[in-house]
Amino acid sequence: MMETALIVSLIAAVALGLGAWQQKKKAQLYEISWSAQVVKTVTGKSFLRTVAGFVIFLGLWHLTVSVFRLPWFNRLPGPLEVLREWLSPNPAYGISIYTRDYYIHILYSTYRATTAFVLATVLGIPLGLLMGWNRKFYDYALPLVELIRPIPPLAWVPLAILVLPGNEPAVIFVTFLVAFFVTSLNTLLGVESIDDNYFRAARCLGASNREILFDVVIPGALPFIFTGLQISMGAAWFSLVAGEMIAAQYGLGFLIWDSYSVIAYPVIIIGMVTLGIIGWASSAGVRMVGRKLMAWRQSELSGGGQAGI
Repeated sequence: MMETALIVSLIAAVALGLGAWQQKKKAQLYEISWSAQVVKTVTGKSFLRTVAGFVIFLGLWHLTVSVFRLPWFNRLPGPLEVLREWLSPNPAYGISIYTRDYYIHILYSTYRATTAFVLATVLGIPLGLLMGWNRKFYDYALPLVELIRPIPPLAWVPLAILVLPGNEPAVIFVTFLVAFFVTSLNTLLGVESIDDNYFRAARCLGASNREILFDVVIPGALPFIFTGLQISMGAAWFSLVAGEMIAAQYGLGFLIWDSYSVIAYPVIIIGMVTLGIIGWASSAGVRMVGRKLMAWRQSELSGGGQAGI
């Protein structure tokens, strides 16, 4: 019981620390004290609605499963049952915050999603920039991208296993595909959103193609690129689960499917919630980096300037 309280306290401390850091940033932005910003946030309608949303969801879950025991939900575990299993030093189904396997599954999934996201970023952004900047390349590449993009990730699993050595590259490849298309198409949209007057002005001033690329195209497309990267991070986790359910021996997707096979229903919920938390944290990290790199645009918007490059 003492160990449970210690781990829960550690998790709560990390969450509170991140929240305090975020409130400090907001306080600096609005030029008020940290304590005033915390009070403003906690008493704000947005925060209260967020808390109410979680309370209502958990309450409905508890009522339908544990109180009314509706026939459609008779095999689902209730929130208290899931929480007890998740925090138990001796879990009935072998997975909790105390078990080594739980963290092994998290590490495998995080490695795969991160690798796929990095590959999608490194390859997708240049492809999108080229398609948006060069009309001939656009004509060559976009029809092929649009033909391949609608194919579901699961459809690629057999080919990936046949072509790539081992299951690990196959899972990463399937995860990479969805993130790659999201990144490249959002980058393309960002380039297409740039006003042609910026290109004409740059050419009139004697800018070379390289200077136009780095001083007009990339800065102008950055807001769309980072929006695409946030979506891409979530898409990577989404497609990762599909790949792990079929072609992996570790990972949260494998854990969810294996738990269904062995009728360990609380572990399914544990895996799903863990995915949600890690996916949210990953997207929040990308969003934070984007804000850092685009501080100039935030200043421009807050000053009432025109959005753009």
